[in-house]
Amino acid sequence: MTAENEHFYETFQPSHYDLYLDVNRGSKLITGRTTISGEAKALAIAIHQKYLTIDAVTDEAGEALAYTVDNEHEAIRVQLREVGPTALTITYTAPLTDTMMGIYPSYYEVQGEKKQIVGTQFETTFARQAFPSIDEPEAKATFDLALKFDEQPGETVLANMPEIREADDVHYFATTVRMSTYLVAFAFGDLQSKTTRTTSGVEVGVFATKAHKANELDFALDIAKRSIEFYEDFYQTPYPLPHSWQLALPDFSAGAMENWGLVTYREAYLTVDPDNTPLRRKQVVATVIAHELAHQWFGDLVTMKWWDDLWLNESFANMMEYVAIDAIEPDWHIWELFQTSDAPAALSRDATDGVQSVHVQVEDPAEIDSLFDGAIVYAKGARMLVMVRALLGDDALRKGLKAYFDAHKYGNATGADLWQALGEASGLEVGAIMNSWLEQPGYPVVTATVVDGQLTLSQQQFFIGAGEDQGRQWQIPLNSNYAAVPELLTDQQIVVGDYQQLRAESGQPFQLNVGNNSHFIVKYDETLLADILRDANSLSTISQLQLLQDQRLLSEGGLTSYATVVPLLQTFANSEHVVVTTALYQVANNLKKFVTPDSEEARQLQVFFDGLSGQQVARLGWQAKAGETSDDAITRPLVLRAALYAENADAIATAHQLFVDQQTDLAALPAEVRGLVLQNEVENFGSEALFDQLLQAYVASSDANYKSDIQVALTQTTDPALITKLVGKFEDANIIKPQDLRAWYRGVLANERGQQAAWDWIRAEWQWLDDTVGGDMEFTTYITVTAGIFQTAERLVEFKAFFEPKLPTPGLTREITMDIKVIETRVALVAAEKEAVNAAIQAANQ
Repeated sequence: MTAENEHFYETFQPSHYDLYLDVNRGSKLITGRTTISGEAKALAIAIHQKYLTIDAVTDEAGEALAYTVDNEHEAIRVQLREVGPTALTITYTAPLTDTMMGIYPSYYEVQGEKKQIVGTQFETTFARQAFPSIDEPEAKATFDLALKFDEQPGETVLANMPEIREADDVHYFATTVRMSTYLVAFAFGDLQSKTTRTTSGVEVGVFATKAHKANELDFALDIAKRSIEFYEDFYQTPYPLPHSWQLALPDFSAGAMENWGLVTYREAYLTVDPDNTPLRRKQVVATVIAHELAHQWFGDLVTMKWWDDLWLNESFANMMEYVAIDAIEPDWHIWELFQTSDAPAALSRDATDGVQSVHVQVEDPAEIDSLFDGAIVYAKGARMLVMVRALLGDDALRKGLKAYFDAHKYGNATGADLWQALGEASGLEVGAIMNSWLEQPGYPVVTATVVDGQLTLSQQQFFIGAGEDQGRQWQIPLNSNYAAVPELLTDQQIVVGDYQQLRAESGQPFQLNVGNNSHFIVKYDETLLADILRDANSLSTISQLQLLQDQRLLSEGGLTSYATVVPLLQTFANSEHVVVTTALYQVANNLKKFVTPDSEEARQLQVFFDGLSGQQVARLGWQAKAGETSDDAITRPLVLRAALYAENADAIATAHQLFVDQQTDLAALPAEVRGLVLQNEVENFGSEALFDQLLQAYVASSDANYKSDIQVALTQTTDPALITKLVGKFEDANIIKPQDLRAWYRGVLANERGQQAAWDWIRAEWQWLDDTVGGDMEFTTYITVTAGIFQTAERLVEFKAFFEPKLPTPGLTREITMDIKVIETRVALVAAEKEAVNAAIQAANQ
């Protein structure tokens, strides 16, 4: 085993840590002492460290041990006197950094006073920046934490376990259960909180800064309590700790982190203004909380053995967040959100050749962070598990999970362990079915055709853009509405039988993947598609969504034309089901790439959007109505955005009037339409005074939802001077926090008049960006969002010129390679389809 991929756990297996940390916010210095007890398997052992200055390494007797610091491999290499049980103590200092990794401060203001909270982020490999450790998931141990800091009166201190005593300004916490280093967490600062108890006695709390109103904690507290109660029942396994704290940190690079007993969140994903937050936003916050709490069992109690099985944690939590919220808030129909967000994200990303499989071999710490591909390890993995759930049913799923937890609790597991437990509970060869999805990148398109009167099904890998067909095959749960179709398609091609006879027996059009739970798309031949479309409005809402989604993907992949999808949009334009409307506008917004801004084609597309949205806008209006459905509440901003894109005069005037009526308190605009009102004002009635007013409001507000509305609005300014001014704020953390910068960058880049300024900025400031957010699992997404917007041959050349030299950078290689393909594919598609699509739009407007 080379030094590049050595696992330190093989030579030293810790069982317990005594951690003493003294954190000084003023001097930005951490002084630490770590005693690690464990079993040495060799005289030469290695312990992880990163950015630590080591003062001494001693044995149990206090005798100095020989050591060297190996920064290249993030290690301290220690020479022991004997193998077997041992304890060594390491004293050290470390910087308190602003990278949002390790131990770091979060900054915020209350009534003009600058304050900070110190918190932690140790996933994936950042615990080693806080204390020396075997920083690998398999190296589970118990932890005693003693924490000292430059404490001010009234400050709160939190950790994985309850505080048991305080002596000489040191806070001592109860010994943890056996757990991985990346789940250790603590925080301190001037916090407010609300707590409650579950029916089983677990204390649940929500903590945030005092910049928030007290009632902004209520929603999260309710969801957290009921989620834990649901999981205890569903998993048939008690929550293993005395408390579950949820903490909102003002600076946080990820969305949230499942530290055991002390879950940390971006403020946007925990605090909610109960009086003025859109329903869709509440649903997103609820699913994030349920996701992190699902991890308290799946990830924390049982942890993947190594990072290659990261999907075990994330895919499962991603599915369970929907299972939980669906159970505790059934009126929300939360699986619809899965169908309109996770499913299309997975299907788009997974169709690019070169994409990672769900299960990936990985060693380098930089590569580990690049595993966190939301569309694959989270969304595709969750779709895989949804397929498993549909095959097994909940009874077998729960029975298998209980066995899995019982067998591996406080330990580690692999994907094979999960399949074995589920297989034994269900009697199905789950592993055999799922390995084709887990180990292979991509997914199939199933082609359904009538050949010589016979209904024939075949599978092949689906690509958007150029792809090397390696003859991959999948075991595909077909979920057909025809009884003659087998449950699984395991061959490349099958003949089902005489189509006319099957059609007569069934009395309905032939469909596959009913419910859209399986990770594939369907290409029906003309006969079958015409039969489905004959009465398209009588299809189930999920089938309508699926039709739109699959036709969009087939168009992107060149298996059909976007021109044929245009009339389909008009068919479903007035649906009162949000899943259909969301899918419809995902397709419609994709048409924008085929038009040049400020051209006759662009005007025709605006007319088309006006036609799509007109009746819905008239039906729903700008203000919520008493007793309206949740579908209507979520549909309203979708159709109003379309009307504003169409430059509908009434929509522009109404939005402007709403702004004028509320301009002394813009935060109080109805949150569902507030972003649109502000964007309309900036685009059509903008001025430097308005720009400054909104930017000031952005800095002053602690409402993440309102801040997001302002960000979307300001990045749409059409004034070159204001674009320059805005890009000039990108590196001012007092205005735009590094955690929020990507959204600002993307907004300006997507603005036709701002694109050049944003693109010039990222190329000039790449080193600054790397220094500020590099080494973080979000870093590569700056490349992803850039590729998501570029669509011209000129931009492709520039993108390649800038990013190709960075291909050797660990953690960036796959993203750059894929994103070049993404832009190449889009450029080619626009060239091939532009004329036909614009002709179809013009014909639709007749």
